[in-house]
Amino acid sequence: MGAFFGAFGGVNLSSVASLCCQLKVNVVQVSTISPPQASHLELTHSLLFQLIAVPVLGVVLPILMFAALSVGFRLDDPIVTGSAAAAIIAALTLVIASRSIAFYPSINPTSYILPLCAMIYGLILCGILFLRIEYSSRLLLATFLATAMVRYAIAAWNGQVRKQVFIVIPAGRAVALRHFKQLRTHFLASPHLPMGCVNPIIADLHHDLAPEWERFLAEVSISGTPVYHYRQVYEAATGKVQIEYLSENGFGGLFPNLAYSKLKRFIDILLVVILSPILLSITAVVAGLIRMDSPGPIFFRQKRMGYQGRIFDIIKFRTMTCASNGENAKEAITHDNDPRITKIGSFLRRTRIDELPQVLNILRGEMSWIGPRPEAISLSKNYETKIPFYRYRHIVRPGITGWAQVNQGHVVTIDDIYEKLQYDFYYIKNFSYWIDFLIFFRTIGVVFTGFGAK
Repeated sequence: MGAFFGAFGGVNLSSVASLCCQLKVNVVQVSTISPPQASHLELTHSLLFQLIAVPVLGVVLPILMFAALSVGFRLDDPIVTGSAAAAIIAALTLVIASRSIAFYPSINPTSYILPLCAMIYGLILCGILFLRIEYSSRLLLATFLATAMVRYAIAAWNGQVRKQVFIVIPAGRAVALRHFKQLRTHFLASPHLPMGCVNPIIADLHHDLAPEWERFLAEVSISGTPVYHYRQVYEAATGKVQIEYLSENGFGGLFPNLAYSKLKRFIDILLVVILSPILLSITAVVAGLIRMDSPGPIFFRQKRMGYQGRIFDIIKFRTMTCASNGENAKEAITHDNDPRITKIGSFLRRTRIDELPQVLNILRGEMSWIGPRPEAISLSKNYETKIPFYRYRHIVRPGITGWAQVNQGHVVTIDDIYEKLQYDFYYIKNFSYWIDFLIFFRTIGVVFTGFGAK
């Protein structure tokens, strides 16, 4: 029976996206959900409800208000109908995009609603201008504000009621969740739920559970109570994939989306072409500053391990008085307050501007804008001997920024590298434009805060 749950847990369990939303709680203010609150939550969190509510309240209602308050406003006007159609497309796209972003851990989805909405409306407006379709700027502005407000309201309501305790089956590796600080848990002493309890249940579905616990899981699953494998909880709460055993990680499932990989390559090149005037201007300014700050070349190259395990020369702005070529492991590690870092180099590293020359690596197909950071060749070979499956991170192109960089920052010790690898595997497992979009926005925050810089 335990094998049955382990094999089919992904089919009859609630979605991992829902789990991630449930894990985004304030651990100090956690309480169980009563049945009435749970029913409201299921309604407002459902995709169908949001696909109806956001366009109706964010688009249809503002247009009807315009019709009631504006003289000469006609609903059958082509300008009105065209603007309404564009706004409805934007509202539906916002719902799908914001729900996809909410999948990822340690993320407050409400902070991305306004940037998402602005980007979607911007893309639609570009399409309207390109196709020379008549539109009303007043209607688009009104629906933009209303759509964002409705999406914020739904997210706020879901966040308010989604404060709960997770019920844990005390068997197998799920027992380790006793020390898991990312969520509040209640361990069952017997296979019975309190009256009216609708809280999600966590269990080690690969463990050989006792018959009474197997019957219990079968009953609660039939009744509609969400049941999660403990590994789903770990990944959803931490943004990392455990890498202890090959059989446990299901590396076949970690194989990246090949279709998106090709699209991502096209987008990488397109962005380099579009941004080239800005990048060339920044390069000219930085080159002058480096020349004035210290003697030496403007750029430096370092051998890194890259896509499919191929060695390549990474290009960066020089930020040190003397730079390692990547072949010496000790010299390749940058420490806190490293005396080799120049004055201008400290600023370039903190803002990540030193990484911009890697657009040349992107054009050559050696790197991407987003992906696991490539390690110096000496460090990579060293880590391969100490960390299992380390080479698997080379299954995708390395990036200028990545999931580990926006969550962890700079690393030095082998334990840091091990944790970084778990972030890298999470990125590979969830390889999609949604996580790339999320990393892009979080990288902007990193640039302004200097998070993780050395």
